[in-house]
Amino acid sequence: MNQELKKPNKVVFEEIKEIDNRGNEFWGVRKLSKILEYSEFRHFLPVINRAKEACSNSGQDIQDHFEDYLEVISHGKGAIQKHPSVKLSRYACYLIVQNADPNKEVVALGQTYFAVQTRLQEIQQMEEYNQLSTEDERRLFLRNEMKKHNLQLADAAKGAGVIQAFEYAIFQNHGYMGLYGGLGAKQIHAVKGLKKSQQILDHMGSTELAANLFRATQTEEKLRKDKIKGKEKANKTHFEIGKKVRKTIEDIGGTMPEDLPAADSVKKLEKTKEQKSLSSKKKK
Repeated sequence: MNQELKKPNKVVFEEIKEIDNRGNEFWGVRKLSKILEYSEFRHFLPVINRAKEACSNSGQDIQDHFEDYLEVISHGKGAIQKHPSVKLSRYACYLIVQNADPNKEVVALGQTYFAVQTRLQEIQQMEEYNQLSTEDERRLFLRNEMKKHNLQLADAAKGAGVIQAFEYAIFQNHGYMGLYGGLGAKQIHAVKGLKKSQQILDHMGSTELAANLFRATQTEEKLRKDKIKGKEKANKTHFEIGKKVRKTIEDIGGTMPEDLPAADSVKKLEKTKEQKSLSSKKKK
């Protein structure tokens, strides 16, 4: 799925990724600490401990994501040494950048990068999703996920003070503008050649839906986690999340969402699926 979002990328976090003898990807925590601009590893230890605590609190087994090992580090003049370190899963990296110094630009980049990649990985690992073999089936799956998470996003926005229908429309527009390089819903309709009555989400392919799904889930999480209050702050948050998702797509060499072609209405696919289901029941 999401072939554009999965293209090989050159972002620094991917460059330090390694593969173990079992074929599993991992990141060495010492190399990651350098990338995140921690001058001394001892200053990074509290970040690791907070990440482990977050891992445990989320119901995950720490050993599945943080594994002790000897990391090979290159020093000056070609010297190489092995240091006690931790082998990190992608999820562990996500937790670490969430707990690192947010004032560093590279940390902000890492938060977006690992959040996007972790979310894509979660989707790819869903047993139901892995059974889907066609673009139509993937679109239906992701569109339904989008419907579910938009309800949760609306609830989070309401908690932040976005109450009226027109306020929520403005809030949603900010998310689109962040993700689509300043284009609001009206402009996206025009670029995609859609009629005013047609819903943008119904005419997205799986790649575009995945990007918007991430925008929605991450905005909801941030609104709740940071206890954001006020319509303006909520709008700004949605815009910034959309903008970060766009930056990540750019970093990994993906196609910008406004440049992806509009697809046939997903409602047609839903009707076809319903008809097949009814036909199958009649045969029984």
